[in-house]
Amino acid sequence: MNTAAQAPILEIQDAVHSYGSVLALDHVSLRVEPGEFVSILGESGSGKTTLLRLISGLEQAQSITRLAIGGQSVIGKPPAQRNCTTVFQSYALFPHMSVEENVAYGLKVRGVARPEALRQAREALAVVRLEAKAQRSIGQLSGGEKQRVALARAFVIRPALLLLDEPLAALDEKLRIDMQSELVEIQRSLGMTFVFITHSKEEALTMSDRVVLMRHGRVEQIGPPVALFDSPSSLFAAEFMGFENLLGGRVLETRDGTALIEMANGTRIRSRVGGDQPLQAGVDAGIAVRAEHLRLISVTGTNAPAGVNALPCKPSPAAYRGKYTERWADTPAGRLKLRNWEGKNVDVPSADTVIWEVEDSIAFPA
Repeated sequence: MNTAAQAPILEIQDAVHSYGSVLALDHVSLRVEPGEFVSILGESGSGKTTLLRLISGLEQAQSITRLAIGGQSVIGKPPAQRNCTTVFQSYALFPHMSVEENVAYGLKVRGVARPEALRQAREALAVVRLEAKAQRSIGQLSGGEKQRVALARAFVIRPALLLLDEPLAALDEKLRIDMQSELVEIQRSLGMTFVFITHSKEEALTMSDRVVLMRHGRVEQIGPPVALFDSPSSLFAAEFMGFENLLGGRVLETRDGTALIEMANGTRIRSRVGGDQPLQAGVDAGIAVRAEHLRLISVTGTNAPAGVNALPCKPSPAAYRGKYTERWADTPAGRLKLRNWEGKNVDVPSADTVIWEVEDSIAFPA
């Protein structure tokens, strides 16, 4: 993706929108560059769908400083006057039309002659590998094929921006995973800008150049998938991105990017410091650590390995989950979840201690 010296495809500055007493968007700003695949991620009620509706023109913001697509302000303009197209979860295909007629529909509405519209429709179907089914009815297609038809119909008119509102949510697990790869391939081959709405962190991490994590109508964190996965900016972001174990305590000291935190029962844990807000001695803090970073060992007395966090524990039996096993361990700091992948970190006879590296946990202001 080359965005040097190019104007952004999408600019949003200070968008505010509410439904009655519910504040759906709370001063949201976002910039999307040409050719990016950006996912807007969040749980139900986070504001992600409202943001998409504002971009597409299906909603008009109560207050907004700038909303521009391709450098042109679209504030107050209806959907038909915005250079973007939306693919909805329901696909909204016409059952009385053939596959190629569905794809050509947007072109015909824009005044393109039927022969040329059908020609471009067949080219679009070739991109999604459905040219052989151009004459079929929509009812003869599988769920994944319908999704690809909806995509072809959206991008055949060459919008500056393609909005996708949870288009994979209705597919079964295997097909959804296959379509993740196909969506990325289509986006790369077209060189178009995609803004993808999802509640699935797996989808966002798998497909995106950048992820926008939303919470209660605000942007919680923006960055590449690896940044959100490895370096969340808050306890909420850490929990959302799969840090299953959350602990709380008071900061005793900070040094070299780490903090020593004491739990209520006197247990002490050292963790790297995350987020933008500094941690200072005396403040409350939360610690997040992934289940797969915890290991069980057998320790004689108090001779735990140096340089790691070590807590005495009583582990539960492992539960088999297919590619991995999970178990719980009761510790003085609380109950912790452990996950072992494909035989790694196997059972240790007489295990009585759970350990993890300092770098594998992140501390934030509580």
